[in-house]
Amino acid sequence: MTKWEYFITPLPLHTPGQVLNMHGEEGWELVQIASAPNGTGSVAYMKREKNQ
Repeated sequence: MTKWEYFITPLPLHTPGQVLNMHGEEGWELVQIASAPNGTGSVAYMKREKNQ
């Protein structure tokens, strides 16, 4: 059975692609983007397979 770890990160309005690419290089896969609770941009929900 595959085990996952999850990560939530803010996405700045001016560089969202740069942030996503940086985490993608670390093995994180984007699951969803949602509005930040405080209305100052977005947050990205990411996952990657957990090393066992």
